[in-house]
Amino acid sequence: MKTSATQRTTSAGKASSTSDSADGNGNGHASLNGNGNGNGAGVSATSPVAESESQAPALQRGLAVLEFLAGREEGATLSEISAALGLSPASSFRLTGVLEDSGYVLREETSRRFRLSRKLLRLGQPQHEGRSLVESCLPAMREVLAQTGETVQLCCLAEHECVMIEQLASTHPFKYIVDLGSRPPIHCCAPGKAMLAYLPEPALSATLAATTFNAHTPRTLATPEALVESFGKIRERGFAVDQGEHFEGIHCVAAPLLDRHGHPVAAITIAGPSTRIQARRFMEYGRIMKQAAAQAALRYLG
Repeated sequence: MKTSATQRTTSAGKASSTSDSADGNGNGHASLNGNGNGNGAGVSATSPVAESESQAPALQRGLAVLEFLAGREEGATLSEISAALGLSPASSFRLTGVLEDSGYVLREETSRRFRLSRKLLRLGQPQHEGRSLVESCLPAMREVLAQTGETVQLCCLAEHECVMIEQLASTHPFKYIVDLGSRPPIHCCAPGKAMLAYLPEPALSATLAATTFNAHTPRTLATPEALVESFGKIRERGFAVDQGEHFEGIHCVAAPLLDRHGHPVAAITIAGPSTRIQARRFMEYGRIMKQAAAQAALRYLG
C-alpha cells in the first residue's frame, strides 16, 4: 500500500503543509511542485487573443495557448482555453491538436486537460559551440550526487529569473525535488545568489530592479541592499548558501559556472533538509560544489 502527500507552494509563494510519502519499501519523498515563486510562469492567463493584422494569426493564437498553459500548473481543458483566450471551441481544438502532434503539449487521458511538455524547455537550453549546457554538466552533477547523496540541480538565468533546467534526485528516502522549469525566487535561493554575485553591471541592476523582494522566511534577504551586501562573502568563498531563506528546513549550497570573463553561465546546487545539509558543513559542501562547477564549465566552454 502506498500513501503519499506532497509539499507544495501556495499562490502566495509560501510552503504549505509538509509531509512525506512512503511505499512498501519504506522509501518516501518530499517534493516542492510548481515554479517555486507562486506565480506560475508569470504569464497572464486571462487576456483574450487580440485580433491583429499579423501575417500569421494561427501562430499568434498557438503561442497564446502555450503562454496560457505555462501559467497553469494544473493544466486546462479545451473549454477553459477557449474562455480565457476568447477562442472558438473549433479553433481551440485545432490549435491544441497541432501542438499535441508537434509534442509541445500533452493531454491527460482521464482528465482531458492539456499541459506543456518538456519540449520547450529542451529547446531553450543554452548551447555553446554545439555543446549542450545540460549534457556538459551531467557528469559533474552525477559526481556531486555520489559524494553527497543530495538532490543536485542545474539552474540558469532567463529574463532576470533563476530557472531550474536539470535535476538528479537524492538517493535518500526523504528528498527535496522540484519540477523542471521551476523558478525559485532569485534573491533567496542559493543558485540565484551565486549567479547574481558575479553578474556584471548593468545586468545586475536590471535584474534587481525586476525582482520582487518577498520575505519567504525570517532569514530571507528581503531588500536589494541586504542582498548586494552578501555578494562580497559569496565571491570570497566561491559559493552561496540558502539557509532556510526560501523554505524553512531546506538548505542549499550552490556554485556558479563562470566563463573566461568571470561572468555566470549557470549554477549547480545541492538541496535537502537542514538536518542533513547542516550549516557546520557548508564549507565542505561548498568545496564540492566549486569543484563540480569548475569541471562543468571547462566541459561546456572548452
